[in-house]
Formats: sequence, C-alpha cells, structure tokens
Amino acid sequence: MASFRIFWLLAISSTIISSTQVCSQTGVQPAAAVTFADDFPGSQPEHYSIRVQSDGSVRYKSSGRVSSDANSDDSDSFDHDFTLDAETREKIFALAAKAGYFQNDVASHRKGLAFTGKKTLSYDDAHRSTESSYNFSEIPAVQELTSLMQSLSATLEFGHRLDYDRRYQKLALDDELKRMEEMARDHQLIEISAIQPILDQIVADPSVMNVSRARAQRLLENGSGH
Repeated sequence: MASFRIFWLLAISSTIISSTQVCSQTGVQPAAAVTFADDFPGSQPEHYSIRVQSDGSVRYKSSGRVSSDANSDDSDSFDHDFTLDAETREKIFALAAKAGYFQNDVASHRKGLAFTGKKTLSYDDAHRSTESSYNFSEIPAVQELTSLMQSLSATLEFGHRLDYDRRYQKLALDDELKRMEEMARDHQLIEISAIQPILDQIVADPSVMNVSRARAQRLLENGSGH
C-alpha cells in the first residue's frame, strides 16, 4: 500500500511539473481568456464583444439597429465562432500581460476627450478575474490591444454584411468588397481567414459579377490576416 501511495504521489507531481513547464513555455495560463467589449450607441454595431480563449477559440457577438432611423426599433444581431491564428492569439495575451491584466484603472482621465465608445477589457483564468473600462487609454499596450480588437471586429462585420448582400442584394457586393480591399491595404483589417467561408461562396457564385468575385479572390490570396 505504501509503495502504491508513493507511486501515486510521484505521478501527480510529474503531471504538475509537466503542466507548469507547458505554461512557462507558452506564456499563457491554461483556460485563460481575454475579452474586449465596446458599447457605442449610434454606431454600427452599437455593441460588440470578442472573447479570446487561450486555446485560440474566439466567440464574437454584436448587435445594433438595422436602420439609422431613430424611430426604428429593428435590431440586428450577429454571432460568430472561429479559431484565431496562433500569432495573433499570442500577441493578445502578451499585450494583456504588459497591461497588468487590467487589474488597475487603464482609463485616461484627461478632460475634453471625445467619446468614442465605452470599452472594457477583462481577463480571467484559474487565479484571477479582472476588468477595466475606458473611453481612451494612454497605456501603449492597451492602445495596441484596442486597435487590434477593433480591426478584428471590422473584419468580422465585413463578413456579416457580405453574407447578407450575397443572399439579398448581390449588386451591393462590389462596393463592400472594394472598401474591404482598401482597408486591408491600409492594414485596418486582420484575420481575414475568419471570414473565408463567405469569400469562398462569393468566388464560387456564378450569379455574382466577375469583378466582385475577383475582389473576393484577391482578399483570400492576400489577406493572410496580418
């Protein structure tokens, strides 16, 4: 019985050491998540959140009014799950670490700043659960993380609109794809692979104008997500 207990304790110790080594090599704690949320009434979308897990899985949710008409109550919601590129995932968690995992107030309290939406960054793992909200931050890591998340949202919202246009108004596709190409060239979009399915559908759809199909093909070829 004593020998069995010794074996059992050694097995547990080996598992703990192995898990610790993996965490130290990757720099990411197991089951960790970084979440970014943005609330900006009057914009489209008015609200969105991006939750990035340490394994690279992402859940994106957005909502807003379908019409800019103040009297319209019609709303549009969008949910999208996908897997993030490893390089982008590692960058997100590295920036969260540089920002102290948002344990302290990250907001700038300078007066006269224009309101650009209430943003919230949060981090949770087995040891902590923290968050901080801000309109603007002077912390470089927070600024970079905000820009990255906003670019990711822009990419996903393009995919949402392209899917709608392909179904209901194919003639609107070209303007949307042209604007997407311009933003991609200006490095305002990331992770274009996250919306590859809709781009593939546009390329393969003979009822879509050839110029639009060509734009979608270029985005697939050139939009490596960075």
